[in-house]
Amino acid sequence: MNIQIFGNKKSFDSKKAERWFKERRIKYQYIDLPRYGMSAGEYRSVKQKLGFDALVDTECRAYEELYMPYITPTAQEEKLLEYPELFRAPIVRNGKECTVGFCPNIWESWAKAEKGR
Repeated sequence: MNIQIFGNKKSFDSKKAERWFKERRIKYQYIDLPRYGMSAGEYRSVKQKLGFDALVDTECRAYEELYMPYITPTAQEEKLLEYPELFRAPIVRNGKECTVGFCPNIWESWAKAEKGR
């Protein structure tokens, strides 16, 4: 498995995701979203799987401050890449598969599929 966790240190779900993988001794790479963001290629891959709406945190303060509900979809995507604090965390990737939020059932299926190989 090639696990990447795009998380936020202030997000409880990100902490729970990290703990979930640690407890099962599954290696992962942690990327601090507010600090490093997500590359355009990674973003396109995740967006293709989950959709734009699943990735945006509409509850964060920056969402309203940046007028996200009032701008065009193209401008929203540009803002999302420019201000990574707008991402909902954690975004967990396993190759081409990905999840947003705390999804232990899906991660468990990834682990079982890996063991079955």
